[in-house]
Amino acid sequence: MEGNHHHHHHHHAMDGTSFVMAEWILATPFIILLAAYLTAVIISNRTHKKWPVYRVVLWIAGTVLAILSVLGPLAQLAHGDFVWHMAGHLFLGMLAPLFMVLAAPMTLFLRTLPTHAARKVTTILKSKFAVFYTDPIVASILNIGGLWILYTTELYTLMHEYVILHILIHFHVFLAGYLFTLSMIYIDPMPHIRSYLYRAVVLVLALAGHGILSKYIYANPPEGVLRAQAEAGGMLMYYGGDAVDVIIIFILCLHWYRATKPKFQQMRRQAAAESM
Repeated sequence: MEGNHHHHHHHHAMDGTSFVMAEWILATPFIILLAAYLTAVIISNRTHKKWPVYRVVLWIAGTVLAILSVLGPLAQLAHGDFVWHMAGHLFLGMLAPLFMVLAAPMTLFLRTLPTHAARKVTTILKSKFAVFYTDPIVASILNIGGLWILYTTELYTLMHEYVILHILIHFHVFLAGYLFTLSMIYIDPMPHIRSYLYRAVVLVLALAGHGILSKYIYANPPEGVLRAQAEAGGMLMYYGGDAVDVIIIFILCLHWYRATKPKFQQMRRQAAAESM
């Protein structure tokens, strides 16, 4: 009976032309970002120290993953199959943002711009707006909270019926994922620095929220999703999410360790001096 119920929803699925249009609307910004980054590297290398090749590789990998998840065979499979949808979600919302944050685009951008323009961008980065959205709590609510709304309400079904929702939700998944990664690990200059402890606590809570949601999906298939697909998709979200999170945790801990190391060394030296 449940199966019949699901099929009813798919009668209203958007037509092929709308879907292809949505694919290109979603992919175009990433194609532009890829071209912009590569152009900035060429311009920047003329006057500055050579931009690290590994950052270029990370940016290419990140934008290609994002493009693959919104355009082409994976995007088409994701439209009808929840397991593929979840694979695309991991690419677009977690892996692509992680790679792109690690590519330090803002540092490259500021280096490429003329000084007066770079100062203007820095002013925008220090604005209340930027400070608000890059706070780990706000970024986590937008990211994990957004996913809870998507998978526990009718929104998931509606996303497959209305082309505008399909586009907005995919952009949101990417942007919220990017903001989340950016707020946890500082690669680019940040408008305001949050302590390692604060970020670590929010990260642990956000990961718990992501883990609980994947288990919830496993037990309670989103509307219009078959049970077997929800179980496989939930597991993919759980373990795939963990794999990406391990990288974020590793980088956060590494930075934390490096930041505290001189202090520990100083304390040790002091203790040694006092004991003499």
